[in-house]
Amino acid sequence: MFFPSELVPYLAHEAVRVLPAALTRELAVRHLYQFLLSATHLETRIVNRGAERIAGNRVGFDLPRSCRLDAYKIYCDEGYHSLYSLDLADQIATATGIPIPRWDYGGFVERLEETGRAILPGEPVLAHLLQVIVFETLITAVLNEVPNEVPNDPTVVTAVREVTRDHARDEGHHHRFFVAFFHLLWTHLELSLRTRVAHAIPPLIRACLVWDTTPVRSSLLLAGLDEPTADTVLQDVYGGAAATRRIREVAQATRRMCESAGVLDLPGARETFAAHGIE
Repeated sequence: MFFPSELVPYLAHEAVRVLPAALTRELAVRHLYQFLLSATHLETRIVNRGAERIAGNRVGFDLPRSCRLDAYKIYCDEGYHSLYSLDLADQIATATGIPIPRWDYGGFVERLEETGRAILPGEPVLAHLLQVIVFETLITAVLNEVPNEVPNDPTVVTAVREVTRDHARDEGHHHRFFVAFFHLLWTHLELSLRTRVAHAIPPLIRACLVWDTTPVRSSLLLAGLDEPTADTVLQDVYGGAAATRRIREVAQATRRMCESAGVLDLPGARETFAAHGIE
């Protein structure tokens, strides 16, 4: 199989369970496309923009050469993640005959841009750096939502297992880099700006973690569900308590990064994190 059905949460919904097996298979394959295409778009449009700025020493203070070299390595890693993700999606489409939908993740990217402009007006460079720091310290936990057993599951096609394993391994390295970079960035911020950053990080975390359900809705409609039914499935599976719980759980590593840097010691910072469900 191309993707385990247990990792596609809406397949268990009563409105989806009744679909023929062929349509269920298509939903699972398109869910894999979603996983792969999100890497293709977001690694280049979000992460590499920040990585290139760090590598180019354009962050407002001088960086050690080792830090810049590591940022270039991440830039190359993310470009390769994008390449092999799109290539694998294309191979799967050829093998299965299931077309790749035209998902460009522009809404997700724009949501992050709007959040950055709103939380740190007048500080576009800092907003972009925080965007990539938060995104990369969250992505490891997001990838861990795909259980560790999947890369070793012989029922999943080899290429999917290898891509999942390699991506998770690389993102672990990237996580450590961006945690260290955040601590370095934090030491160079003036106190007044630190306070703004402390209150900006929680809404940025939420912007990164609120599910982008546009691809899922599209996939459900392709499977034959009407629009009201598809919207009901999305609300039942991705809304309410499930969304709140996911944000709290996935954000823990990023919160620990902030705790270790002293972010939460600033006045009102803990309350802001808690107000956004991150505690």
